Amino acid sequence: MKIPARLPRLLLASFASAVLSSLPCSRAADAPAPLPVPDVVAISRPSPAEIAQAETSLRKFLAQADPATKEIATKYPDLIGVRPPRVNPAVVPFLAPNFRRQHAANVEVAKQGGIDLLFMGDSITDWWRQAGPAGVVNPPHAGKAVFDKYYGAIKTANFGIAGDTTQGVLYRLRDGEGEGFQPKAIMLMIGTNNGGNCSSAEIAEGVGAVVLELRKDFPAAKILLLGIFPRANPGDAIRKTILEVNPIIAKLDDHKNVFYLDIGSKFLDADGVLTPDIMQDRLHPTEKGYEIWAEAVKEPLAELMK
Repeated sequence: MKIPARLPRLLLASFASAVLSSLPCSRAADAPAPLPVPDVVAISRPSPAEIAQAETSLRKFLAQADPATKEIATKYPDLIGVRPPRVNPAVVPFLAPNFRRQHAANVEVAKQGGIDLLFMGDSITDWWRQAGPAGVVNPPHAGKAVFDKYYGAIKTANFGIAGDTTQGVLYRLRDGEGEGFQPKAIMLMIGTNNGGNCSSAEIAEGVGAVVLELRKDFPAAKILLLGIFPRANPGDAIRKTILEVNPIIAKLDDHKNVFYLDIGSKFLDADGVLTPDIMQDRLHPTEKGYEIWAEAVKEPLAELMK
């Protein structure tokens, strides 16, 4: 089968994003600060006073420890210690350099205005605009025909970027993609590319931070927040990590501005398998997969667009 010419570049972008997101979470003094997250998805973290108390208690313990324990603690100073939770990379705005060109194109679209419906996300959203090879039935990674069918008559902007993460969306919104227009509705799905470097709870915070940013940028818009689609095989660690995000972000549904919808089960067979006709690579929808998606959100989006 002939692969679309655009596909290798996008897969490379996904790979580059994964590498970047796996880097240590150390931050320079001038690095962006973590953005706020809604309380309903916030991870419980110790206060500075609680950390100080734990450090004091540890010092007392070591001072009273037996000689063998003291010797180990002296020999390996990093072995025993109070380790505060890391800064969550999913809520620190950052965009991979190889995504900057597409981001700049999105900013130009935003400046033109006239957008009623905004799609925001990663490759799963990005490839709504990708056409399959001519003559191929149910091409993979190709949602354009379905997009034209369902959204061709709507003023829609697609700000999906293949390989992007929650921190990438935060950066993009704060760097021009969140201004210049006021959509009626937004369809958001983001977070699957955070799965290799973040816990489910951290990803949920990242999604929550994106929702807060969207609410700030587009206060009149209704947000259709999609549960992250299932990926990989049943029992795979990445599927477990991703699917455990959804019950957390479901709490962001306020029945007023944010509306959560999980359509993931529609892609699975009776054994929980993503079949090749729906997701050939067990991650990105085929044309049939995009049709399932469009049908599942048709009525909710129509209601939010009113």
